[in-house]
Amino acid sequence: MGPAARLAALAALLALRTGDPAGAVATARGDTFSALTSVARALAPERRLLGLLRSYLREEEARLRDLTRFYDKVLSVHEDSGIPVSNPLLAFTLIKRLQSDWRNVVHSLEANENIQALKDGYEKVEQDLPAFEDLEGAARALMRLQDVYLLNVKGLARGVFQRITGSTVTDLYSPRQLFSLTADDCFQVGKVAYDMGDFYHAIPWLEEAVSLFRGSYGEWKTEDEASLEDALDHLAFAYFQAGNVSYALSLSREFLLYSPDNKRMSRNVLKYEKLLAESPHHAVAETVIQRPNVPHLQTRDTYERLCQTLGSQPTHYQNPSLYCSYETNSNPYLLLQPVRKEVVHLKPYVVLYHDFVSNSEAQKIRGLAEPWLQRSVVASGEKQVAVEYRISKRSLMLQPVVCFSAWLKDTVDPMLVTLDHRIAALTGLDVQPPYAEYLQVVNYGIGGHYEPHFDHATSPTSPLYRMKSGNRVATFMIYLSSVEAGGATAFIYANFSVPAVKNAALFWWNLRRSGEGDDDTLHAGCPVLVGDKWVANKWIHEYGQEFRRPCGSSPED
Repeated sequence: MGPAARLAALAALLALRTGDPAGAVATARGDTFSALTSVARALAPERRLLGLLRSYLREEEARLRDLTRFYDKVLSVHEDSGIPVSNPLLAFTLIKRLQSDWRNVVHSLEANENIQALKDGYEKVEQDLPAFEDLEGAARALMRLQDVYLLNVKGLARGVFQRITGSTVTDLYSPRQLFSLTADDCFQVGKVAYDMGDFYHAIPWLEEAVSLFRGSYGEWKTEDEASLEDALDHLAFAYFQAGNVSYALSLSREFLLYSPDNKRMSRNVLKYEKLLAESPHHAVAETVIQRPNVPHLQTRDTYERLCQTLGSQPTHYQNPSLYCSYETNSNPYLLLQPVRKEVVHLKPYVVLYHDFVSNSEAQKIRGLAEPWLQRSVVASGEKQVAVEYRISKRSLMLQPVVCFSAWLKDTVDPMLVTLDHRIAALTGLDVQPPYAEYLQVVNYGIGGHYEPHFDHATSPTSPLYRMKSGNRVATFMIYLSSVEAGGATAFIYANFSVPAVKNAALFWWNLRRSGEGDDDTLHAGCPVLVGDKWVANKWIHEYGQEFRRPCGSSPED
């Protein structure tokens, strides 16, 4: 078909679409050259079509460049085999990508056979991806770390873990590779807090989102859900809730610069202007938003201060009663291989046994427990209460939960029997059931922690008494992994903390010789700042220890 014929066909098509009768079409086809004026008129709409097509191609090229950018960004993470998944910022961005970014990328491409194959593949694995609850939990974990370790939000957004107190800046952890957060990342964290009515946390994260969106305004990213307008919208209302009407008005006006037809925001502007006119003090008044005490802990300040030390003991060596030694406990089992003992504290008596297990033993315990991990519980009165956050029935490795645990019987593997013999030799206690519980293995999630609690029962109706072997007289806790930052064990009332030392074991008495609980053993697992924390607990009960740890009448023993 020649050019003239193609133009005639296009003219005929345009005539059909504008409702011309069939006779007119026949006339056009039969008198092509004499109807050049009609053909010429057809060139104008085609030029408009070409302009639309050119814009479409440019947008497609920009989209492909954006997809290439996204591909390179994700590929760079996978190419570095040494990247620590335990970094909470990396973990958060991984969960966000799988829960949100990939979905936005996939569903942004519609008219393409390749994308259909990608969609089909995505739908097949979708049930194995993090749910929105996982993204919420990861965001809350970042807020928890922000609170406990006084982390600066701007620093976190840049990928650095800095505590800023006044003019003092302290680097708590220096990652080998920085994982910065995008504007959309910060918005999602802020929105989780915003949706909970937690404007204390929402404001700094939304502020950072607004700042980053401003710096890249006009550079739309396919994977993003939010925009500068979204961030301004949420931040304005958050400031209004904080009592800063003047700044809420300023942000709302900025919003209208980008979206002038938004009637809801226009009404908000009128509302804020009216409030300021009626009460001028709103222009400067700002309610101090109190940080929400989510766990409602009376000991929160002490707990967080101890966690902030990261387990360091600056005055530890000033006490001559604290010492290190090689321990055999007069047991033949340990004569040829004594254990390095460090007395950490006297009241309560807390001892750290270094290198209690080997790397291979620690790894094997983790491997045995991993298939059986479930959400941890703490004893509370008559019930065992699941700790803090709801969890999703998804892959355990991505759970932004407090911690998971599993119980291992000594019949699972001969190595566990050897471990029991070693604990018994070192403590001098009977660690066989029913005089001790099976080994509990715990894995902490993103920002994972255990809130202050006693290991021993504080109520006569506690489920701990179902074993018919009395209360928990002692705790033997083994650190099965190293933690790069955070994750210390804090003893709240005794006012000290112990860092997580890989392969070491921490031992303390929960009960006094009189059988009464030792309140000074109130302890907590500080949030894991960076790292993958695993511990194993062996809880030893009263019965069976009568001649191994005789009772005493003094309340101080």
